This record gives sequence, structure tokens and C-alpha cells, in this order.
Amino acid sequence: MARDYAERALWSMREAEQALDGGNTAICVRRSQEATELAAKAILRRLAIEYPREHDVSDAIAASVEKLPEYLRNRVEEIKSLLTELARVRGPAFYGYEIEGIPANQAFTKDYAAEILSKTKLLVNLCHRFATT
Repeated sequence: MARDYAERALWSMREAEQALDGGNTAICVRRSQEATELAAKAILRRLAIEYPREHDVSDAIAASVEKLPEYLRNRVEEIKSLLTELARVRGPAFYGYEIEGIPANQAFTKDYAAEILSKTKLLVNLCHRFATT
């Protein structure tokens, strides 16, 4: 299961890259969220930890910090922060800000999407390394 999650995280990350290259910042952010969530859950599966059935599993990652290899343990705060931020914008990346009348394709700047993707790449690659060893 951990390997499957890690592989699908890579796919989602690649889709996020393609979306950014194509100018679709909303899809980039949404796929980055999916990649990040899958990567974090791959870590928890690899540790045989049952994670909560929600998008933000940062608390479960934090509770498992002592079981993580050093290269992940040193990044737990970054991982938690990214998971929480992306869980928060998951809906707007798909639907936009409906009340404000802002469609998804106008909700995120290219700079923001590029920054999120950069953080996602780091996390996904580290998690893939751990989940597939």
C-alpha cells in the first residue's frame, strides 16, 4: 500500500507540473495537494500507522516523528505546514471561491502555484524514497 500511494503521489506531482507549464494554476495547486496527501499517507502506511480519514494528516505525521528516518524527521514541520495549507485550499483549487465569485483559474497566482509545486516535489521525493525502501 505504501508503495502504491508513493507511486500515485509521483503521478499527481507530474500532473501538477504539467498544469503549471500549461498555465493552469488551480489544477497545479489541486494536484500538488493530492500528491502531498498521498505522500504523507504513504509514510504512515510504511510505518503501519492507521491514519485519520481526512485530507490533513499532519497530526498523525507529527505523532510518528520518532519513527521516521532523520532525513524526514528534520522536515516534519515543513511537511505539517504544507499538508495543512494545501488541505485548506483543496476546495478552492477545485471550485474557486464561490461566495466571492472567484473561479478556480483566477484564485492562485503563478508564483504561488510554483512555490507550492516546489515544496511538493521535495516532500513527494523524500516520501517516495522512504515508502519504497
